[in-house]
Amino acid sequence: MSGIVGYVGKGLASDVIMNGLKQMEYKGGYDSSGIALVGDDLYICKRKGKLSELSSFLCDTKLDHYKVGIGHTRWATHGIPSEINAHPHTDCEGKIALVHNGIIENYSVLKDVLQKEGHVFKSETDTEVIVHLIESYHKTNSLLDSVMYALKHILGAYGIAVISAKEPGTLIASRKGSPLILGIGEGGIILASDATAIVDHTRNVIYLEDDEVVEIKDNNFKAYDLAKTSISKSVETIDWDIESIEKSGYDHYMLKEIYEQPETIKNSYRGRVLPEIGHVRLDGLRLNEDELKTIERIIFIACGTSWHAGLIGEYLIEEYARIPVEVEYASEFRYRKPILKKSDLIITISQSGETADTLAALREAKAKGVKVLGITNVVGSTIARESSGGVYTHAGHEVGVASTKAFTSQITVLILLTIILARTRVKDFTEMEGKKIIEDLEKIPEQIKTFLNKNNVASIAQEFKDSKNFIYLGRGAQFPVALEGALKLKEISYIHAEGYPAAEVKHGPIALIDKDMPVVFIASRDDIYSKIINNMEEVRAREGRIIVIADEGNTEIEKYADYVIYVPKSHPMLMSLLTIIPLQLLAYHIAVLKGCDVDQPRNLAKSVTVE
Repeated sequence: MSGIVGYVGKGLASDVIMNGLKQMEYKGGYDSSGIALVGDDLYICKRKGKLSELSSFLCDTKLDHYKVGIGHTRWATHGIPSEINAHPHTDCEGKIALVHNGIIENYSVLKDVLQKEGHVFKSETDTEVIVHLIESYHKTNSLLDSVMYALKHILGAYGIAVISAKEPGTLIASRKGSPLILGIGEGGIILASDATAIVDHTRNVIYLEDDEVVEIKDNNFKAYDLAKTSISKSVETIDWDIESIEKSGYDHYMLKEIYEQPETIKNSYRGRVLPEIGHVRLDGLRLNEDELKTIERIIFIACGTSWHAGLIGEYLIEEYARIPVEVEYASEFRYRKPILKKSDLIITISQSGETADTLAALREAKAKGVKVLGITNVVGSTIARESSGGVYTHAGHEVGVASTKAFTSQITVLILLTIILARTRVKDFTEMEGKKIIEDLEKIPEQIKTFLNKNNVASIAQEFKDSKNFIYLGRGAQFPVALEGALKLKEISYIHAEGYPAAEVKHGPIALIDKDMPVVFIASRDDIYSKIINNMEEVRAREGRIIVIADEGNTEIEKYADYVIYVPKSHPMLMSLLTIIPLQLLAYHIAVLKGCDVDQPRNLAKSVTVE
């Protein structure tokens, strides 16, 4: 979501902070940004728009005497994007500066009380109540104590960093539901909401937990709980470097990440498949064979693209492992008083491992005594730490806001989970069947690479770049692929697109179809291939323009379609890994042709850490 960077050290604070914000700009907000530096005075600069607006202004300002500061890139929640609503926010006297990620649920009540006490508010944000609360305590207390007292009144989610002109060498930070990480370097300590802001300076990090407060000064730190009891924190090591999130010659991060999928899919199954016995090993699940056999229901909990991956998992696990599966939106699950049993298995799916709704749902399930696993991409993330077990996808850092390689890595992990459940529970799912699927899975990376090197997607994008609407249709496990394809187009090209099960088109959406409506079918040859041909005939009868994703060699389908994009053929369990690739490319090429900002689409953020 929004990005936070703080620094206390010997270096130039503005340089460290701006570099960190730049590394996080794709993950965090980008509708405004700001920086606060403290020394002999408190210097603040805020600008509407992308980080480059702030950077351009700071280039003309002498800031080399500031060694402590905080910075922020904003994704708007309360209040429109503007200089006034940008962070950092300050108190009435202009002595305290604060940056915040999250949402304060009781801000309106607190604001009324503070205004009656004489506090003057400048912005429309919920964040500003925190800095005024701190101000009311800081008149007679240290900054650390003032922050602790203020947080006891706060309801909601937050990750905050605070500095004060009264204590110019000190930075205070705390989190609840919004991630914060400390980078421990020789020349200083960096605070950030994401590790990408830190790895340029150090690989030694400390992850703050909820309701922890850290005081940073004199190139050292102390951690406390909200009762001011000291907490011992262990240092962990980041095992990746900044080169992994560079564009490497590609025009956009999204394109780079599409082309990385042969490798990231391989990384997701490498060391986990046992081809000689047609089985899979997922030690991170922390479930023995008896526990796997006693699962009566699996519930996937996720949001957005991860929810689509969960839907694919539902189709695969029910078909091959014969276990009932439900897929829940995390935002709905947490509020609808779900009925859970001890024999259920909850699996949360989140690229970042910090998605607020998914994390809340995880905690809800754990509180009911249900086993909870996590599928996530980020080592050390909150969901990874709070799950009973789980699987890392090993997709590497995904910078583009529209997820691509993280999605196919999630599907790969769900394929592995399906195999292990099927081999453990289903007699008809033999060693031979497991061997065949794993053999085909190991061919997928090369098949995707071949497709990426030669396809007709760009020319089709040119034909449809001016379309106002799209419909995406699929059946079985290809229905979630249709949903994901439509989502990708919406996210980065701003074209309205909807995905449906193909048979449902006649129950309403068919009214929209005419000669100007592009309809994308995912039509791999499977048990219900003949049914999707019927659905194509229905669209053809109404002059819809048909684009088909089909298996190589299926030339018969050309008589039903205006355009065909051929993908390699594989085992039915694996086809989603192949059919999604042209849909990612189609969205990308259309967005580029329309002149859209592919990597930073409007109104979106990479990691959604607010409700």
